[in-house]
Amino acid sequence: MKDATPVVVVGGGIAGLATARAMLNHDIAVRVLERRSDSSSEGFAVNLPGNAVKALASLGLGDAIERWGHPLRRREYRTDSDRLLFSVDEDAFWGEAARPRSIRRATLVDMLRGCLGGDVVRYGADVRSLSVDDDQAKVALVDGETLTARLVVAADGVGSGVRKCLFGDDAGVRHSIISKSSWRFVAPNPGIDCWTVWAGARGVILLMPLEGGEVYGWASATRDGATASTDALVALSESFPTRVRQAVAAAAVEPGAILHSPLEEVRLPAWSRGRAVLVGDAAHATAPVWAQGVALALEDAIVLAACLSSSSDDAAALAVFEARRRARVDHVQKMTDAMSKAAKLPVLVRNLLMPVVGPKRYRQTYGPLRTEV
Repeated sequence: MKDATPVVVVGGGIAGLATARAMLNHDIAVRVLERRSDSSSEGFAVNLPGNAVKALASLGLGDAIERWGHPLRRREYRTDSDRLLFSVDEDAFWGEAARPRSIRRATLVDMLRGCLGGDVVRYGADVRSLSVDDDQAKVALVDGETLTARLVVAADGVGSGVRKCLFGDDAGVRHSIISKSSWRFVAPNPGIDCWTVWAGARGVILLMPLEGGEVYGWASATRDGATASTDALVALSESFPTRVRQAVAAAAVEPGAILHSPLEEVRLPAWSRGRAVLVGDAAHATAPVWAQGVALALEDAIVLAACLSSSSDDAAALAVFEARRRARVDHVQKMTDAMSKAAKLPVLVRNLLMPVVGPKRYRQTYGPLRTEV
C-alpha cells in the first residue's frame, strides 16, 4: 500500500463498500466501520440506471451485474387508470453494455464486499466522535478504541452522524418536494415486465420486476396528510389498477414486507472539512425520482479514489473531487426537483403535459449522465 495510515470509511453499505473497492483498486489502504453487527441491509432492491451499470463495470463488477442484475429494457409512465402516457426504450438510449438493471440490495452489497479481504470491513464498530483538522484525523469508537486515519470518508447515509459532527445536526437536510415519506416493498410479480410508474391524484406507485418472480415497489403520497401505516398505503392503492393493488395487498399480509421511511434530501454548500469528506447520500441525498442515489454514490467512490491516488496533497485532492462531482450532482438535484414538482400538478394538467414533456425530461436528465465520470 502507498500509505500505511488507512482511509477510514464510516458506513458499510453500498457507498462505503464501493469506496473501499475503489481505494483498493488504487492501492490505497482502507478500513470500513459499520455500526451494525452484520451486513444486513434495509431497502429490499435498487434500480441501476445506465450510469450505475457503467460505474459497477469500472469497479470490476461488470460480469457480476450482468449475471445478477435483472434487465430493464423499457420504462412506462401511466395514469392511475392504467392509461399509458409515454414509454422509453432504455436499451436504445443506454446501449446494451449499459442496460439498466434491477437488483436486490443484499446481492449488490455482497458483490461490492467480495474480494475486499476479511480485515477491511469491521462490523459492530459504532463511532462516538471524530476529530479532523488539516493535519490528522482520529475516530473514537463507542467501545473506547481510537483509530488514526489518513482521511475519514462519511458514507453513512442521509442520517449521517459524521455530517452532524462536521456541520451540525440539521445541516443541509430537508423534506423532499415530492413527499415527506414513502413506502418500499417486495411482492409476487402480478404481471409487470418493465419499470412502470403510475401517478394519480393522491400519490405515485412504482413497480419494477426482480429475478425470482417478484417485484420491487416504491410509493409516495404526493398530497399531505398520509400516515406511515401499511393501511395508508393500501388505501392509496385503491384507485390504482388491479395489478398494482394485487402487489400492495400481497406485501401487506407479510410481516416486514413493507418499509416506511421519511423522504429526506441533503443539499450542502461543501462536502468536506479538514480531513473528512462526505460521499453518497450523506453528501447529496435526493428523492428516488431518477434512481440516482446508488449511481451517484458509486461514481463518488470512483472519483474520490482517483483524486487521492493522483495527488500527494489530500486537501487538494478533496477540492478536486468536489469540483469534479458538483456539476453532475447539481444536475441530478435540479432534475429531481423539476419532476417532483410535476408530480404535484393537477392530474388533468399533468396528464396533458407528460406525453410531450416526459420523454424530453428523460433525455434532459439522463443525457449528461451517459458521459464517463
